[in-house]
Amino acid sequence: MAGNLSDYRNKFISGNLAQDIKAFKDIFKNDATLRVKQISARKGVNFDAALIYIDGMVDSNQLNEAVIEPLMEMDVEKCYDNLADYVEKQLIFARDVKPQNEFAKILEGILYGEALLLINESKTALMLDVKGWRTRGINEPENERIIQGPREGFEEAALLNLAMLRRKLQTPDLCIELTRVGRRTNTAVFICYLGELVNRKTLRKIKDSLSKINIDGILDTNYIIEEISPHPLSLFKTAGTTERPDVVAARLLEGRIAVIVDGTPMVMTLPYLFSENFQSDEDYYQSFWLGSLGRIMRYFCFSLSILTPALFVAITTLHPEFLPTSFVITVLEQRAAVPFSIVSETLGMVLIFEILKETGVRMPQNIGPALSIVGGLVVGQAAVEAKIISAPTLIIVALSGIAGLMLPRLRAAVFFLRLIFIILAAFFGLYGLFAGAILLLMYIISLKSYDTEYTLALNKISIQSFKDSVWRAPWKIMLNRPLFNKNIIRQKRK
Repeated sequence: MAGNLSDYRNKFISGNLAQDIKAFKDIFKNDATLRVKQISARKGVNFDAALIYIDGMVDSNQLNEAVIEPLMEMDVEKCYDNLADYVEKQLIFARDVKPQNEFAKILEGILYGEALLLINESKTALMLDVKGWRTRGINEPENERIIQGPREGFEEAALLNLAMLRRKLQTPDLCIELTRVGRRTNTAVFICYLGELVNRKTLRKIKDSLSKINIDGILDTNYIIEEISPHPLSLFKTAGTTERPDVVAARLLEGRIAVIVDGTPMVMTLPYLFSENFQSDEDYYQSFWLGSLGRIMRYFCFSLSILTPALFVAITTLHPEFLPTSFVITVLEQRAAVPFSIVSETLGMVLIFEILKETGVRMPQNIGPALSIVGGLVVGQAAVEAKIISAPTLIIVALSGIAGLMLPRLRAAVFFLRLIFIILAAFFGLYGLFAGAILLLMYIISLKSYDTEYTLALNKISIQSFKDSVWRAPWKIMLNRPLFNKNIIRQKRK
């Protein structure tokens, strides 16, 4: 197609069928999938029309049954003076029929799977909703599997995702607004929220941010996250992402806003709190005792993952007096023949562990687990026996890496913080480690997610704020929603 949609905003249908067909053929002159089907009816006066659509984007059966057959059988003598009005209201049985005369709007519809019906001597065309592109179907998200709870996940078709969300929230208060983002992709982006719960100031700010995006194309939710994030360089996510309809529904019930991008199963939710990094979907589908235990373990594993290698480096290099003499002797014996320093050895092992983890994720599903086992056990054991690395370092790095696997939402942050803390410990020992931990805490507290404090539940300490942050309380006593809502009452006491 020549140019962008914005180039056709002041161009309209002429009413001359041959001329309009030529105009669309010129626009799609390099597109072999464009189909133009001319239709003529000869009952009564002559009726000439043309269907224009993209092959593969429409449902051929619906197009034939709901559009072409009625047009071929129509009796023009019974038509109104306005043929387009008659066809729209009494003849076509498509899901939706919209009159349109602006080229930009028509092109937008054709590119999204609609069919265009041009009628000779009518300056109004009809857009027919006969979409029929295939989807991969509803499956459980690979990265968010749970043992107990709903098994369905979003897919790439935004309209189907909205239908799944609507099925979860059967209330007229669910608001869904459409905007288009991307100069060339013109991607459909849907903003979803519950009208009585959403913070209107936050909603306006998100809409303004979306309207200011000026990029060629949007192919995934992360494009938007990076464009509108108030902290684009932060290691920590300030916008949530999920592939699960139940998670999005739960976030909307807490007064949050969801952004659904057509073409990707990842849905963004705002605002996003630090405590959400440690929450799991399954916390709410099992006993609150198990949910709370899992959540507390994730907080513990976060500290263990980023601090353990650095603590090992600091104590073994600069503060050996903190260790029992027997332990120090054991470590020295293990390292006697190792040619590398503890710092370089630890950094190297952290990088190798990340490479093995990344390779296991990218490899085919039937090869990835085997590769991880071979890399982790066989290669690690061989490296220890060859005196390339020491056993204590391998144990410490493996413990840190395994603890980090409990925090998939903090994967990038955990990796980089682990490296930063190791470097601080190598130069400044425990003093650098403690100073880094304090600076990290101050940095996390300073972050915001669309005017909402990132650590809101921890800053404004109250019994209610802790009931769904550090631990998962029973539903009967979780009376309030998060504090950023204009209506914080989730349920009333009886």
